[in-house]
Amino acid sequence: MDIDKEAAGFERIVPRNASLDRIACELIFGEGPVWNARQSYLSWVDIVGDTIWKWTPGTGTSIFLRPSGKANGMTYDKQGRLVVAGWGSRTVWRVEHDGSIAILASHYQGKKINTPNDIVVKSDGAIYWTDPPNAMYIPGMAGDDVQRYLDFIGVFRLSPDGKTLTPVADDFENPNGLCFSPDESLLYINDTTRRHIRVFDVKPDGTLSNGRLFYEARGDEPGNPDGMKVDIEGNVYCTGPAGIHVIDPKGNLLGRLKIPGHATNFNWGDSDWRTLFITTRNSVYRVRLGIPGIPG
Repeated sequence: MDIDKEAAGFERIVPRNASLDRIACELIFGEGPVWNARQSYLSWVDIVGDTIWKWTPGTGTSIFLRPSGKANGMTYDKQGRLVVAGWGSRTVWRVEHDGSIAILASHYQGKKINTPNDIVVKSDGAIYWTDPPNAMYIPGMAGDDVQRYLDFIGVFRLSPDGKTLTPVADDFENPNGLCFSPDESLLYINDTTRRHIRVFDVKPDGTLSNGRLFYEARGDEPGNPDGMKVDIEGNVYCTGPAGIHVIDPKGNLLGRLKIPGHATNFNWGDSDWRTLFITTRNSVYRVRLGIPGIPG
């Protein structure tokens, strides 16, 4: 695997002998990989293919859910239930243990939300997601309703009891990936169009404050800020030009993992959380890293 090293010691994060292994191909638009730690399998979405796929080591790939409402980002809550950003359905929904689907959010103050993109669950059970309107305008990704009802673009928080939906940021152009710092005192949110990451302080009530610029993704190669995660040391990983940028907690670029094609998202997996599973528009890859990540 090709690596751009910007800082000494980057090999501790990405070993010199790290190799990129493709585990799936022929996707139309891959996104949202997430590892099921209880049953040891990976899921990802093909947005345009309207399918959530499942890959089990030693067994291979099978369909998990079709149609998927053109799902996008996915994560698990503390009860082990799959929580999904419904990109095309314009909902946030959850797969219950019995396989049924529960709609968690679809409207704010009586108005349909935009198109949930990526999603994360805080340790207290609160759900945060980015809500750009993009899916309404992209061929193959829109649902039946392409009218925009909200007059802001931002990030939502759903309270742990599922009763209160609150906008926690409303000044984005194209909010996409988001992740918490290891201690959950910070929330990182990127903006694909502005090609940067901002970081916010997380207040005790779960709302955000003190938003400031954290990192600007530079480069002429294909790729933009999209999927984003952190490792146990607080380093931030974000898709960008050429692949995945690894950034220290102070906002300094440590290095880049060069990924073939256009990297869209990634997540940690395997029992030690040291395997990075990466989706591109057409394929799914995995690579072993030196530092465990925090699943998102």
